[in-house]
Amino acid sequence: MSHKKYKIKYYFFYLSLICVLVFILQLNQYISDLFVLNKAALYNREYWRYVTAIFAHGNLSHLFYNLFALLFFGYSLERLIGSKRFLIVFFASGIIANILSVNYYDSSLGASGAIYGVMGCLTAINPFMLVFAFGFIMPMFLATIIWTIGDILGLFIPSNTGHIAHISGVAVGLFMGFLIRLLRKDKYRKITEYKIKIPESYMRKWEDVYIK
Repeated sequence: MSHKKYKIKYYFFYLSLICVLVFILQLNQYISDLFVLNKAALYNREYWRYVTAIFAHGNLSHLFYNLFALLFFGYSLERLIGSKRFLIVFFASGIIANILSVNYYDSSLGASGAIYGVMGCLTAINPFMLVFAFGFIMPMFLATIIWTIGDILGLFIPSNTGHIAHISGVAVGLFMGFLIRLLRKDKYRKITEYKIKIPESYMRKWEDVYIK
C-alpha cells in the first residue's frame, strides 16, 4: 500500500532558488555580512539573521551539496506531509539549529540545519524509503543514523562544519516527524508495515560486479 501524495506547491524548489539568489548577493561582502548570524548580530538584536543565515552559504560546494539534498529530500517530504507542514519543518529546524549553533561557533550560515530537519522528519515519516548514500542503496533511517554518527564524531575534530547545527536539525526534524505521525495516525500507521523490495535484476548486477 502506498502513501497518499499531497498536491504540492514546490516550496522546496523555491527555497533552493532563494539560496542561489542569496549566494549571488553574497558576492558583495557588505550584503553577505547582513545575512550571516554571529554573536555581534545578537548583541545588536538583529534577530532576522536566524532566518537569513539559513539561505547564506560559505562557498560554491557548500551551496551545491545543500541544494542537492534540499531538492531530493525536500521534494520527497513535501509530497508526504504537504507544503505547509514542509515549510514549518524546514524553518523550525533551521532556526532552532541556528539558535543552538551560534553559541558554539563564531558564525552560523547555511541551510544544513534545515535540511537535516527535513531528513529527520522524512526518516520518521518514511523510514524505509530507499536512498543512495555512501555508495550504496539503503533505507532512509540507516542513512540518517550514519550521517548523525558522523556529525557526533565530528564534534571532536576541529573543522568549519557546523556539526551542532546538523545534530540539532535532525533532532527537531525527528521530533516533528513523530508528532505528525501521532496526529495523523490514520494516514501514517501503515508505514511500519513497509518492506524494502530490491529488484532481482539489480541484485544480479550487484553480484556480477562485486562477487564474481
